Amino acid sequence: MLKIVPDPPHNPHSIEDTLVQATEYALCAQTVAQQAILLQPRSPGSMLMMATVHELEALRTLLESALMQVQLPAGRRTAH
Repeated sequence: MLKIVPDPPHNPHSIEDTLVQATEYALCAQTVAQQAILLQPRSPGSMLMMATVHELEALRTLLESALMQVQLPAGRRTAH
């Protein structure tokens, strides 16, 4: 017998797991950019790398904020 309603797609990761993983990737990228600046502080690309570090820091802040919102109990969440 065929099912009338298909099973929902299997998602092995929750939104919380995805946010944690994205935060870890952002931290790794920020660390790589910081090391590149330390290795070549006077290179022409160092200003771009500093901007990259700044943007990755802002990204991590947003991801950590989203993660905290996901971890709050349902009654205490704020809508944005």
